[in-house]
Amino acid sequence: MVNSIHDLLGGNSYPGRGIILGCSEDGQRSIIVYFIMGRSDNSRNRVFERTDDGIKTAAYDFSALADPSLVIYHPLRRFDGATIVTNGDQTDTINGYLQKGLDFRSALKTREFEPDRPHYTPRISGLVHSDGSYDLSILKSSGGDASCCIRSFFEYSAALPGLGHFISTYSSDGDPLPSFEGEPLAVSIDVSRGLESFAESIWQALDYDNKVSVYACETRISTGEYLDHIINKNR
Repeated sequence: MVNSIHDLLGGNSYPGRGIILGCSEDGQRSIIVYFIMGRSDNSRNRVFERTDDGIKTAAYDFSALADPSLVIYHPLRRFDGATIVTNGDQTDTINGYLQKGLDFRSALKTREFEPDRPHYTPRISGLVHSDGSYDLSILKSSGGDASCCIRSFFEYSAALPGLGHFISTYSSDGDPLPSFEGEPLAVSIDVSRGLESFAESIWQALDYDNKVSVYACETRISTGEYLDHIINKNR
């Protein structure tokens, strides 16, 4: 079943952080979307900023930043034709492994869910290869039991036109927050009206009170040239 990403997000007040990887309708561009949400003041006090090799999260108001450990990181880095996107500092773990000629799966076998008891927020990660194929992963606790980490990997060997896959940290709002369940969800990708319009439609679908930032990127598979767009609630 192929879902509408707008329907998935519009009916969910708090999916947390989310990754969408896929391919444009013409089969020529890989598509990446990453969004963050927040329930606490510390989580909401953020913006996306571009870096030399991707983006980082940064405090909007540095004087109000409480604990940076799980909210300030590099969600996206590019290396040697590949693009890494994650919801935490495992971006740097994956990047380091790739630079040593190692792989995505091996990198994430050294990591586990976040230590934010009682939620134990899953670590979600994606890797888009130069040919447009991609991998997704989620590392989560076993039913909230911190003694066991479930590491799931999903490999998509080809980029199919107009199709993508979505994964998020949480399945919905709650206390504790329930982790995402099952395989990444197949979603339709429609960038026919441009990347900015696609990013804006996702931004509008996110819950108004909880949304913080959206990043969208399209990369031409044949050349590696890319175009990106950032939406920050705080700017």
